[in-house]
Amino acid sequence: MTAAETVGIALLTLRVALVATVFAGIPALAIGYALARFRFPGKPLVQTIVALPMVLPPVAIGLALLEILSIKSPIGRACEALFGQTLILTWWAAALASSVVAFPLIARAAEQAFAAVPVRLENVARTLGCSRPGVFRRVTLPLAARGLLYGGLFGFARALGEFGATAMVAGRIPGETETLALAIYGRIEMFREGEAWILAGVSLLLALVPTAAAEVFLRRGER
Repeated sequence: MTAAETVGIALLTLRVALVATVFAGIPALAIGYALARFRFPGKPLVQTIVALPMVLPPVAIGLALLEILSIKSPIGRACEALFGQTLILTWWAAALASSVVAFPLIARAAEQAFAAVPVRLENVARTLGCSRPGVFRRVTLPLAARGLLYGGLFGFARALGEFGATAMVAGRIPGETETLALAIYGRIEMFREGEAWILAGVSLLLALVPTAAAEVFLRRGER
């Protein structure tokens, strides 16, 4: 394994994790806000469903995505019509799988971040003539930003190390879908443990950055 191959695998992993965080972040933000600010029937059920990807086997998630993205499903046929090919066995499928497993971390962090924003401050802004979207943009979002970033960083770190669901829908295609987790597993299968340890070291370094950054933001918030 050359240095160029190692860099290529690392860059692909970063791309997949970044796209996965964006995919998961938008709905996680909305659901987190709804859970923090509204009471509605079935709220505990929604919270349970949001947390499911954290406790389900990743392979089971991958199996479900494989069925959803197959050409037998309406979503799979729509994706094929839109992109000209199925998403299965592409890095986009890897990003989608990673986003599903990262989603609960981001959503629960968003819920806690929004819940920590005093409602009275939002009410004061409303009495001063600020619209609901304006209150969210000028008051709620800035005050919750640290918690949201914390969740986003941990979601990104989780996406970096995703293996089971990614292996199901993206496979292990060198240069196309082979992320660090898949590459490590592949090298072990081929009894190339030295290369596997190198890739594990790269994976550790990449995971340390967002995890350490998230902890720094958490400590600042506590102070």
